Amino acid sequence: MAIEFRPVTESEIRDYLRVLPYVNGLPQEEPRPSAWYAGHAAWPPQPAPASDEDLDRYAEEVRSDWFRPQAAFVDGRLVGASAIVSVEVTIPGLRQIPMGGVTSTAVMATHRRKGLLRGIMTAMLTDCREHGEFLVGLSASEGSIYGRYGFSPATFQERWELQRTEAKFREPVQDSGELDLVDSSTAAEVWPVLHEQLRARRVGEISPLPGKWDGLAANALPPDGSGPARHLVHRDDDGVVDGAAIFRLPWSPDPALAGALEVEAFEALNLDAYRALWGLLTDFDLTNRVVAAKRPVVEPLRWMLASQRAMRVTRTRDNLWLRILDVTAALEARAYAVPGSLVLEVSDDLCEWNAGRWRLDAGPDGATCTAAPAALVDISLSTTELGSLYLGGVSPGDLLAAGRISEHRPGAISVLGGMLRQDTAPHNAVGF
Repeated sequence: MAIEFRPVTESEIRDYLRVLPYVNGLPQEEPRPSAWYAGHAAWPPQPAPASDEDLDRYAEEVRSDWFRPQAAFVDGRLVGASAIVSVEVTIPGLRQIPMGGVTSTAVMATHRRKGLLRGIMTAMLTDCREHGEFLVGLSASEGSIYGRYGFSPATFQERWELQRTEAKFREPVQDSGELDLVDSSTAAEVWPVLHEQLRARRVGEISPLPGKWDGLAANALPPDGSGPARHLVHRDDDGVVDGAAIFRLPWSPDPALAGALEVEAFEALNLDAYRALWGLLTDFDLTNRVVAAKRPVVEPLRWMLASQRAMRVTRTRDNLWLRILDVTAALEARAYAVPGSLVLEVSDDLCEWNAGRWRLDAGPDGATCTAAPAALVDISLSTTELGSLYLGGVSPGDLLAAGRISEHRPGAISVLGGMLRQDTAPHNAVGF
C-alpha cells in the first residue's frame, strides 16, 4: 500500500471535495445538541450530496489564495482531506496575529484508523510553519480526535434560555440611542464593520473568511425550519451603529417549544447598546422565552437581571482549539498581566523543535523566552496544555488538579496563573 500526503492539483479538486461531509451529505457533527445552535434539535437535517453546480462553487473556494488544502492518497486514490485557511486571532495584549485555521477535515470511512489523519496533520503543521503561523486553530466536530495532535480547547461558548416573565432588569433600561429592525441588505453592510471593531478589543476573536457576511443579504431559509433571519441594530445618539443582533421566531406545533425567540448572533460595542438590544429581545411581543446561542461563558446580562437564576445555561461547549507551533514565538507574542519568571519544561511528540526547557521572563511590557539549563524546571506540561492556557481562558490550577501539568517549585502554578490572567474570558463569535 503506497501512502502519500500532499496538496491537491487542479485536476483533483472534485475528488478532494467528495471526501468532505458537507459535500457528500454525511454527518458533520457529534449527534448531540450543541451550544452554537439555538434550536432544540441535536443537529439540523443533513444536506443532500452536492450537485454539479455546488461542486463548481466549492471548487472556486479551494482555488482561493487563503485556502490551502492537503490530502492523503492511498495507491493513488484520494481518501483523506483537510485544509488550512489563513485568518487572524486576537491574543492577550490585543495584538492580532496570523493563525492557520484547520477546516474541511475528513477521512473516508473505509480508510480510517490507518494513521492517515496524523499524516495530513503533520503536512498541514509543516505548511503553517513555512507560512510563519506559530498558532494553529480549529473547531472540533468530535471532541476525542484532535488532542492527539496537540490541539486543546482555548475558548468556550454557551447556550442559555430566559423566560420572558422572568426577564426583569434590576434597573430600567435607559437609552439615548435608537433601535431599528432593518432588512438583510442593511445587516450585510453593518456586520463587517461591527465585527472589525470588536475583534480589535476581544481576546480570542477571529477575522472572518472572505464572503462571511454575503449570506445575510440572501436571507435564505435554513433547513431546520426556524424561519427567516430578523435583523436588529442599535444606533448611538449620533446615528452610528454600535450594536446588532440576528434572531429568528420559529413556529412549532408543540406548545412546549412554541413562542421562542432564538438569538443566533449578538454584538455590542458599549453598555448602552448592549442593554438596549437585550431589553427588546427579552421582552418581544407574543413570545414566551429567549434562547441565545454562541454566547461567551461570562454573559453580562445575567448581572443586569433582578434574579440571576432566571438565566439557565442549557449547553456548554469548547469552541476554538489551539495548537502551539512555536513555543518561543507564541510566548513572546502575547502580553502578561503581571511580571513573572518561570522555567517551563515542554513536551511535544509531533513538533520536536518545541520540546525542551524554556525560561519565560514576562510582564505587561513584553516577554522573552529562551532555552534554560536542564536543572531548572518550575512547571512541566505539553504543548497541548499550553494551547488551552495561551489565551487566558483556562486556569493552570485546574489543569494541575486534573493531573495535566506538574508543579516542581511550590507557588509556580500561582505565578503562571497570575501572569496569564485576563479580566474577561476569551471568546470568538466567528469561526471558520
